[in-house]
Amino acid sequence: MIGATGQIGRAAVRALAAEGWQVRAASRHGARDERWPEDVRTVTVDREDDAALAAALGDGCDVLLDCVAYGTRHAGQLLGLADRIGSAVVISSCAVYRDERGRSFETQDEPDGVPAFPVPIPESQPTLPPGEDTYGTAKVALEQELLGAGDRLPTTLLRAGAIHGPYSPLPREAYFIKRVLDGRPVRILAHGGASRFHPVHVDNLAELIRLAARRPGSRALNAGDPQAPTVAEIAAAVDAVMGATSELITIDGEPPRPGLGQTPWSTARPVVLDMSAAERELGYRAATGYVESLPETVEWTARQLAGGRDWREVFPLLGKAYAPPRDLFDYAAEDAWLAESGRGGR
Repeated sequence: MIGATGQIGRAAVRALAAEGWQVRAASRHGARDERWPEDVRTVTVDREDDAALAAALGDGCDVLLDCVAYGTRHAGQLLGLADRIGSAVVISSCAVYRDERGRSFETQDEPDGVPAFPVPIPESQPTLPPGEDTYGTAKVALEQELLGAGDRLPTTLLRAGAIHGPYSPLPREAYFIKRVLDGRPVRILAHGGASRFHPVHVDNLAELIRLAARRPGSRALNAGDPQAPTVAEIAAAVDAVMGATSELITIDGEPPRPGLGQTPWSTARPVVLDMSAAERELGYRAATGYVESLPETVEWTARQLAGGRDWREVFPLLGKAYAPPRDLFDYAAEDAWLAESGRGGR
């Protein structure tokens, strides 16, 4: 398993070990999760070092899980070791999709750039052209290389939605958790609070990985939770877990000023994944739901933010993704708009 101590890898190691697999958990620091069984073997590997990865693979494995693969280089790296790998499971992303006009996650900040996907999105939906310049195009390049070599290395690619759960480097739930911790009385949501960006809990990804390991094949499958809640429903769910009560103020349409009411799930059009192929091909049944899994996510995220720590230092990837003018916690701008509009709050 490459990337074993990341958010996905931690859960996947537990699921596979519980199934009886002998697991070699590879990461840059060779660390281990305290919840892993003792017989999980840890390996220190920089996946950019081809020789080190080959050495860690040794005589080979029945299944290789790659949680941190991007682009043609990593695809070529895996294919170069195909004679020692029975099959592979590789994490991809729903960011590979484009709509009929070529719009994608990568164009959503452009004028008329928000994609209009079918609801739900099947795996047959067109994808971006392959490339190395962006996250989405690199994932497409990875997919195409691996699927094109399915006779040499059967690979299941999992197109993950908005990943959530403990150990996230980009915990979207922090948007609401920090507001509870800070005592904010309102939640301002653009697009009427109706935005839907299909989440997937790490335990559901781990279940898909477990099933794909048992049923090797060459395919791309969506990876999502059984529900795709609206952002307003997520706000209410976080409040409920934390015992908070807040006032929900919705804005019809786009934010009236940059970042106002714009959450990590906010989009003018829904992004909902069709999970029927995974159910049909793998027998997938979700291990958990969004609301059921939320208490552990909230507890872990709140613990990272405890003591008034700067959220950008705690979660630098989140800070980079939502830098000004899309500051997630610009309370002064929120209060100014509330005062001007007379919509409530302080």
